Amino acid sequence: MNNVYIALGSNLNQPILQLTTALDYLQQQPAIQLIAVSPLYSSKPLGPQDQPDYVNAVAQIQTSLEPLALLDLLQSVEQQQGRIRLRRWGERTLDLDILLFNQEIIDTERLTVPHKEMKNREFVLIPLFDIAPQLILPDGESLATAVMPFRQHTMQRVAQYPLSPK
Repeated sequence: MNNVYIALGSNLNQPILQLTTALDYLQQQPAIQLIAVSPLYSSKPLGPQDQPDYVNAVAQIQTSLEPLALLDLLQSVEQQQGRIRLRRWGERTLDLDILLFNQEIIDTERLTVPHKEMKNREFVLIPLFDIAPQLILPDGESLATAVMPFRQHTMQRVAQYPLSPK
């Protein structure tokens, strides 16, 4: 089984519902076992500030899917939930990004893992730290070290996803 961390984000069409619906769907997939979900956080937009705040979380899954098959599945979930991406770093109904896939480094036209910007984004590192504080990143850096610049974050916890047995 592959150990994978996925970032979830939304700021349109009831963002908490968007994230919980996506998590529910993933939990129902036979090739995926949902291991952990961080609290859901409210965060300011990274890009243009004339958009609603985001709700972000990170989920840990185990899956038998290979990286591109998982990417295809995640993109289909985004589409099923009416993904809207109006502009770069703009508002969206749902964004699902593969942050880490085992300890692999993947750099293809369709997929880059670890996610290129994850170390620069508190809305990724804080939730990831919530569920994997002992994690060592593929470059050998500990997550505890990577998260240090964001320890005084301004994000607010807004919900907790209830894990239920598969």
